Amino acid sequence: MDSRHPFRISAAALVAAGLLISGCSSGGSPSDSGADASAPGAGSASGSASVDEAALKKYYEQKVTWRACGVPDFQCATMKAPLDYAEPDGKQIDLAVSRKKATGPGKRLGSLLVNPGGPGGSAIGYLQGYAGIGYPAQIRAQYDMAAMDPRGVARSEPIECLTGKEMDAYTQVDQTPDDQAEITLLTDAFKKFAQGCEKRSGAVLPHVSTVEAARDMDLFRAVLGDRKLSYVGASYGTFLGATYAELFPQRTGRLVLDGAMDPSLPARELNRDQTAGFETAFQSFARDCVKRSDCPFDTTSPAEVSTRLKAFFADLDTKPVPTGETRQLGESLATTGVIAAMYDESAWPQLRDALTGSLDGDGAALLALADSYYERDSDGSYQNLMFANSAVNCLDLPPAFDSPEQVTKALPSFEKASPVFGEVLAWASLNCAYWPAKATGAPHRIEARGAAPIVVVGTTRDPATPYKWAQSLAGQLSSGTLLTYDGDGHTAYGRGSDCIDTAINTYLLEGTPPTADKKCS
Repeated sequence: MDSRHPFRISAAALVAAGLLISGCSSGGSPSDSGADASAPGAGSASGSASVDEAALKKYYEQKVTWRACGVPDFQCATMKAPLDYAEPDGKQIDLAVSRKKATGPGKRLGSLLVNPGGPGGSAIGYLQGYAGIGYPAQIRAQYDMAAMDPRGVARSEPIECLTGKEMDAYTQVDQTPDDQAEITLLTDAFKKFAQGCEKRSGAVLPHVSTVEAARDMDLFRAVLGDRKLSYVGASYGTFLGATYAELFPQRTGRLVLDGAMDPSLPARELNRDQTAGFETAFQSFARDCVKRSDCPFDTTSPAEVSTRLKAFFADLDTKPVPTGETRQLGESLATTGVIAAMYDESAWPQLRDALTGSLDGDGAALLALADSYYERDSDGSYQNLMFANSAVNCLDLPPAFDSPEQVTKALPSFEKASPVFGEVLAWASLNCAYWPAKATGAPHRIEARGAAPIVVVGTTRDPATPYKWAQSLAGQLSSGTLLTYDGDGHTAYGRGSDCIDTAINTYLLEGTPPTADKKCS
């Protein structure tokens, strides 16, 4: 598991959730602005180096060759960007992009970029697997649906760190160390992970920050020929979208930030808040579980569910259960499997079955949930989600902890935030302490003054991006409007609430944001 854990479980679960992974121009569509669609420009953002705007002109004016890419109706291309925006005449990187042209009828509104979060989620995979075919028909009729895999992710210069076998070992390391020897094993695992990233991706590693990805997104906007950026981002994608608005407020079109992050918080507070978020989600699961005949814990008390689950984790720490393969289900993988199911309440029946099987000595189903979280394929290989996740997180903010001693001191506050998950998530937050690339970002408020209205969406029992983060971001943004979903699961758009979907669709199609503090269920 990783610090600031990826805000998703698997592509399949996200699609099942509708938007998993988951601006308004002031009058007119995003393509109605009189601004030059190709001219570079920027505001300011934490960690943003000085940029020679004139030297970026060649990137803004580049032409890409669109081609069929194996998925009907979708086109793919490769876009160039500077590896280091401070040296635009230096080394370049290739960024994978994709689009699906608007189907009509109705006035074309430009392009709608989507990002599924992570950091590390493939935006192209999400576009082609869900958004480009599953978004409302009228949205797809009037927008070209588009996506760019951010630098370091999937098809865009992917960060690589460990082999499949090495990742198997890494994911099984005990993340609730009981003594100094186990602490040393855990810190050695973090160091090996970081060293693997530096060895395999050292040139790219210092240049995968969110600020750089937001600048790339502006290049893509120009390549697409749009004067303003319209965008739906979820989880980490909300931070990417907010950063774009901070850098390019006058180019901000209709932005939906669903399952928002709070950019003003330091890493330790972010991790502790997220720990509390998973506790909130688990308590909701526990309240539901005790009403079900197939609840694996024979009790009518939600509090007892928590107690028994924690005891089950403790048993696995010393006595892993078999899974039908060489890997056994220990405490770390079991905890990850439970956390994975918190992202979407439709996974709760699967979790009940998995826990029942594990308590009976068969850990296969709970292991499968953990594998979905880590994006482990059936052949034992891993997608690069976890590698990119650490690389981006460790650049965007200074580490939550600098030493095991700091973690030990902070354990009570994490365990208060979550008696079930607090210890493991506190220790998981140590990983950036050993990162080879120094953080370039810092916590700061994002106001994006001059940007058109931006819709920020928060879910009251969201496990990965607690509701208070959405409240905070909406309050920071000078043009932010908060849209609330009173419910479970991660993100809200496309997950079954007609109220939420209607508000967002109206905003995307007409440019009219929902009324202030609108609430849906």
